[in-house]
Formats: sequence, structure tokens, C-alpha cells
Amino acid sequence: MRIEVNGEPHDIAAPTLLDALRELGWAEARVVTAVNGDFVPLSARAAHDLRDGDRIEVLTPMQGG
Repeated sequence: MRIEVNGEPHDIAAPTLLDALRELGWAEARVVTAVNGDFVPLSARAAHDLRDGDRIEVLTPMQGG
């Protein structure tokens, strides 16, 4: 299926958000995710099914002050 990740198109085989993160190389990364503008917590990623055309945002936490 074709999705958009952080503004870039990707073709993936993954059926869920968790699987997509693994396929895209973010399996072990500490990230925050949103699909089509809606926050998806870590606990919901395995159950969040993806559809063709979904827009995923993957953000890494930043420290600063």
C-alpha cells in the first residue's frame, strides 16, 4: 500500500502502524506517532490498521530548555 510518512511517499506491506514502524526502521526508536493528524499512543499501534493513502507523522522527542 502507498502511504505518506513525514511528507514522503512510501510503499509498504505492513498492515498496522506498529508493523509499518518496524518496516521503516523505527522499531526500537522512541517516537511519537500520528495517523491522519490523530495521535496514536504506543499501546494502540499494534491494533491501528493502516489504509492506502494514510498520512503518518513520526516525531522524536527533543530535550531543551
